Amino acid sequence: MSRRDEVYKSFIQYKDETDDRVKCGIEQNRKGYFKITAKDKNGNVLPNIKITAKQKNHEFLHGANIFMLDELETAEKNKIYHDSFKEIFNQATLPFYWDALEPVEGKPRFEKDSPKVYRRPAPDLCLEYCEENGITPKEHCLTYFNFQPDWVDKYDIEDMKKKLEIRYQMLAERYSERIHCWEVINELFCTRPELNENRFFVADDVLDWNFKLAEKYFPQNELVLNETGLVWIWEHFAFSRSGYYQMIDQALKRGLRIDAVGMQYHAFYKQKDENKLADSMYNPKTIFTVLDTYERLGKPIQITEITIPCYSDSKEDEELQADILEQLYNIWFSHKSVEMITYWNLVDGYAAFAPQGDMKNGENRYYGGLMRFDLSKKPSFDRIYSLFNEKWITNAEIQTDEHGAAKFKGFFGTYELNADGKKFEIKTKKGGNNEFEIVL
Repeated sequence: MSRRDEVYKSFIQYKDETDDRVKCGIEQNRKGYFKITAKDKNGNVLPNIKITAKQKNHEFLHGANIFMLDELETAEKNKIYHDSFKEIFNQATLPFYWDALEPVEGKPRFEKDSPKVYRRPAPDLCLEYCEENGITPKEHCLTYFNFQPDWVDKYDIEDMKKKLEIRYQMLAERYSERIHCWEVINELFCTRPELNENRFFVADDVLDWNFKLAEKYFPQNELVLNETGLVWIWEHFAFSRSGYYQMIDQALKRGLRIDAVGMQYHAFYKQKDENKLADSMYNPKTIFTVLDTYERLGKPIQITEITIPCYSDSKEDEELQADILEQLYNIWFSHKSVEMITYWNLVDGYAAFAPQGDMKNGENRYYGGLMRFDLSKKPSFDRIYSLFNEKWITNAEIQTDEHGAAKFKGFFGTYELNADGKKFEIKTKKGGNNEFEIVL
């Protein structure tokens, strides 16, 4: 049996059911009716006005981490990265890892000209790029046991809390108005005692304390809980009895303000064990069941970190990655509760835990990027681009009736209207009023 036959079998087995649900879900959850009324400057309605509507962007957020912004070896590579990122994405996850952001206590690397740290571009640099290119930034992450500065005493819980509060306040004062979405705490299920001696992260109140602190300093922001998905969400799924589900459900009942549920989707299996993916992470029936179950929590879902491995740079492996991603993006985009999809590494050879270009170690060995190390585009890049810019896009030509009104159905997002030689911009929103008036 070929690799494709083994890992793709569930997509084939459930193709008809998946196609039906995806089609219906996209129509119901990602599109709406938009009304345009044309009037003259005196308020009189204008019939028989032809209007063209061209979609410029999606309300639905889809992106990647932006950890390699201006971090590549040459100016030419950096420019390709700049251009490619904004070509395919409208959302970016920014690195706020504590150890790299504040290697020296009280001297954070906020400014764009700060000393460089590999895979950790300064927040100001990232935000400038995002704001110039209409990309929505997201923070990752306020509290994470894996990345504590050396100057924090991991054995002293009170010292940790004191210094974390300084960090939260400092970041809120500088960035809360420019970044709406904040991951509060990451990968609590990975903080096992045998792997970590940090007493704070195995304390009973670690979840409650961090979210209450986040609510204090980020009252107007979206607060996200993020968790690794390989085992705890997808493989060991047990409906509402799943550990992650139970943790969130109980936290909400205690009054914690968890605004969104983050689910990682790194398919970090060795290739010899990849067949296991067909029954969990590459199974549309399982994926829909997981999403449907977590929907009952009443919170939006973010697919926060995605890696789909190629394992090589062969044509066959790259085509399979593209096919799998297309299936997954269709499912996630169609689901009512999913509000964001974030691929992890845009380019091969710059992933975590390996030197750049070393494709045998760390997360590089999965060949999980959408572009190769030389920054040429894989089929997966083109496939995602096609979904959001060709398949899931609305361009309409309409004409006002005797009441000066015209209506069309389209994907939620930003549109440019052209009527009688004049241009207008409208932003349509899921759950919004979506009725607009233009004056000619």
